[in-house]
Amino acid sequence: MQRDLIDNLLMQSLPASPRSRRLALVTETYPPEVNGVAMSMARLVNGLHERHHDVQLVRPRQTIAADTHRPSRFEEVLTGGWPIPRYPNLRMGLPARRTLVRLWSLRRPDAVHIATEGPLGWSALQAARHLHLPVTTDFRTNFHAYGQHYGIGWLTRPILAYLRKFHNQAQCTMVPTDALRAELAARGFDRLHVVGRGVDTRLFDPAKRNSALRRTWGAHDDDLVLAYVGRLAAEKNLDAVLAAHEAMHALRPNTRLLFVGDGPLREALRARCPQAIFAGHRSGDDLAAHYASADVFLFPSLTETFGNVTTEAMASGLPVVAFDSAAAGQWIAHGRNGQLAAGADLPAFVRAALPLAGDAALRACLGAAARETACRIDWRSVVVRFESIVSQVIDSGSPGLMLSPVPLRA
Repeated sequence: MQRDLIDNLLMQSLPASPRSRRLALVTETYPPEVNGVAMSMARLVNGLHERHHDVQLVRPRQTIAADTHRPSRFEEVLTGGWPIPRYPNLRMGLPARRTLVRLWSLRRPDAVHIATEGPLGWSALQAARHLHLPVTTDFRTNFHAYGQHYGIGWLTRPILAYLRKFHNQAQCTMVPTDALRAELAARGFDRLHVVGRGVDTRLFDPAKRNSALRRTWGAHDDDLVLAYVGRLAAEKNLDAVLAAHEAMHALRPNTRLLFVGDGPLREALRARCPQAIFAGHRSGDDLAAHYASADVFLFPSLTETFGNVTTEAMASGLPVVAFDSAAAGQWIAHGRNGQLAAGADLPAFVRAALPLAGDAALRACLGAAARETACRIDWRSVVVRFESIVSQVIDSGSPGLMLSPVPLRA
């Protein structure tokens, strides 16, 4: 009830039909690349376009096939890029300050929004400041938290210093959760405002459960399928997935483990758990069927700023086991619509998962409540929130604009 009241007050405070804006959005990742930033940026761009804003998307050029067959619903400016080491399917944008200064001098946007902090993002920030354009940014990836997983922990402080310098040059920085806003504020980040993430509950739906798909995994109707969806990489804390599977398998031998996604740890995970199913990258209805056809969702990452897969799993009617952070911390109430592990240790994650091993009624109850929660997480309200903040930045003309943060969870 209190949550609904907050949502209603938020929607009443946002303009229903703002005037059209000319917005330049800069990102170094975009579909068909598969990651949370790319997918949520596509939702934002499409939502702004549908609300009649003049959208210019600036991004690195991808493969020829991807860029040739993309429908031209809005203007796209393609820049140079290079593959990211160990992630050849992802590209990082090359510096393009001069190009952007020329582009925005000839056709001046009302505001520039920068989603990523790489070389292209930095170029866009400098170009916009040179032209005295309003700038907003997103904090979407905890790069500074990755160092411990790749043996470069000594880089944490300089990376954090760069991110702080980057974002504090903008009129505001948008973050997906109240918890992240508080964390970054304590680290010296200024002008932070919460803009959540939505979920497509028409795409991700329990009705897409598919017994035939389960049989391809070697799973029968009464088997227990544990699913993980995401990058197979060190920063995702996948040891906890393997530990939870081992403990649940000991209680219920007909337990299967499903990995959806790819990454540098795929072969190492296959060697450690040869009986696991590795489905690779999935998208659209196929991805939705993989979620809905599982029984429990395991997501132990501690480096997410949000983690779209959490709300996608909830929309699919799955009980989620996660640490109390990011999207899980925002939307899951332990024992009511999912299971949360306190702290950050592996045994806590396993303890949170174990009750789901042999209790079908508990899984059904938590899954139904998770679906009900997800149906309140709407992309339209996210786009309207973004739109309202950017409009206030444009209209104020002040680099010190401070908006009252609106909590996303009662």
